Amino acid sequence: AQDDALLDLALDALAQAPQLFAAGVDIHGVHDWNEGIHNFRRDYVPEHLPEFSERAFEASPLYHIDRWEDPVLLIHGDDDRNVKFSETVTLARELTLRDVPHEVLVLPDEVHGFLMHRSWLDVYRATADWFDRWMGPPEDGSR
Repeated sequence: AQDDALLDLALDALAQAPQLFAAGVDIHGVHDWNEGIHNFRRDYVPEHLPEFSERAFEASPLYHIDRWEDPVLLIHGDDDRNVKFSETVTLARELTLRDVPHEVLVLPDEVHGFLMHRSWLDVYRATADWFDRWMGPPEDGSR
C-alpha cells in the first residue's frame, strides 16, 4: 500500500506541477479516488455522499487532467483486483483527448502485485527506456 501511495503522489505531481517534471511512470495507479475507495469500502456509493465524493475527485489526478502536459508511461496488469484496469483505460483516453504523450504497457494475466518475475523485469526495463527516451540516458553511463 505504501508503494501505491508513492505512485499516486507521482501522478499528482505530474498533474499538478507539470513545470517541475519532464516525464513520469504510473504503475497501476488510482486516477479517480471515487473508484479507489472501493478497495477499502465495498459499500461506497459516491452519489450517496456528494460532498465527500467531490472532495475525493478533487484529490485525484484526473481532476487536474487539463493541466497535465508531461509524458507518462501507464503500466497495469489486466487482472488487477486492487485497482480497476479501467482506471488506466480512462486516464489513457483523457490523455489522448488532450494530446499528452503517453504509452500503455498492459501485462496480460497479471494482478496488482505482479506475480511473474518476467513482469517485474518488463516493468523495470520499460521504465528505464521511457525515462531514457524523454530525459536521455544517465550521463555517467551507469546503465
